[in-house]
Order: sequence, then C-alpha cells, then structure tokens
Amino acid sequence: MSFGSFNSNQPQAKAEINVVPLVDVMLVLLVIFIITAPLLTHSVKIDLPKASSNPNITKPDHVELAIREDGSLYWNGELVQKESLAARFELEAKKEPQPELHIKADGTSKYEKIAQVMSIAAKTGLTKIGFVTDPTGEQ
Repeated sequence: MSFGSFNSNQPQAKAEINVVPLVDVMLVLLVIFIITAPLLTHSVKIDLPKASSNPNITKPDHVELAIREDGSLYWNGELVQKESLAARFELEAKKEPQPELHIKADGTSKYEKIAQVMSIAAKTGLTKIGFVTDPTGEQ
C-alpha cells in the first residue's frame, strides 16, 4: 500500500486511523476496572484499644528580678545584694524545668547594670532570660 509518491500523476491514498479497535480495548478495560474496583476496598475490621490522654503542660516558674535606677536589685520583690545573685541563679538553674528569668528594669537604669546581671545569669547556667516591658509606654 502506497501512501504517496513524488509523481503527481498517480492518485494518492488516504491515510486514516482506525479507532474501532482502540474503542474496543478501552471498553474492555473499563469493564475490568468496574468489576475489580469493589474488591480493592476490602477492609479488615479490628477493635483498637481506646485511651484518652490529656497533655501534661507544666509551665516553668519564673523569677522576676527588678533593677532600679540606683542599681538596687529586687528578687521577686525582696531586696538582694549583687554578690548573692550568683548563688541564687545556680539554685534556680538546677531546677527541672528551669525557670525563666524576667528582668524588669527602670527606664532610666544604666545598661551596664543590666548587662552585669545577664552575664552572671548566663555564667551560672540560666538559659531562659527575658525582659519585662511596659506595653503602654507610660512610666
């Protein structure tokens, strides 16, 4: 069967795709999938144990350390000396979970005092250090 040639005197043959066998194969596949699809959804019923659990959320305590403008330190409202801070920080660092250190400084406190307190806390092992601020901006 010749589809064409370079000679224009001969009539050209038509090239058509016969789709009937393709449709037949597709219909057979469709019937096979319709029959086998319900078999694939077979499930095994088992009785699983039922348990309820509540998350055990333990919030660590926090230590509030206030620093005034004159450099005085207050541990949870109690006046303390700078020399006793290291011992107190070491005791708090050994607790599980480790408490957070909240530093509350006056707006006019020197940064040098705050940095010294942070340095002592870091050297003794306290890792959770935060600052307490006034969100309103008023003093």
